[in-house]
Amino acid sequence: MKLLIAGIFALALIGCSSTVRFTSASGEMGSDLTATHVNSDKSLLTVEGIASFYSYEFNGEKTASGEVFDKNALTAAHREFPFGTILRVTNLENGKTVIVTVNDRGPQRPDRILDLSEAAARTIGLLKNGTARVRIEVIRWGRNLVK
Repeated sequence: MKLLIAGIFALALIGCSSTVRFTSASGEMGSDLTATHVNSDKSLLTVEGIASFYSYEFNGEKTASGEVFDKNALTAAHREFPFGTILRVTNLENGKTVIVTVNDRGPQRPDRILDLSEAAARTIGLLKNGTARVRIEVIRWGRNLVK
């Protein structure tokens, strides 16, 4: 009987093990997404796809995180990454890179993976075409705190 209880306890501990995870825009996330996972030399996750930018009509409006959108800040909108996540975004067409913080949800179009602020889009040369193929590297997970 003691062996059975010990086995159940061991399985329960294994089920509580820490893994990097993120969820949808619901605001829920794993408690293991903390600053202890920071390593700016290595990415925690890398994805590629099409990014766009948003700015003019949303400037001064509240973002999903509760922050006021500033088109001149280096920020981004992602559908699922926790708010406060730090991303390195590289324009694969010209090699230019920018570091942004996720503070909003989006993009709305299903064929895009990230919306950048005007300043971030300008930094990587995305303004002229409006979209570009990018590589997104997570360099630090956010805590998904809503202000």
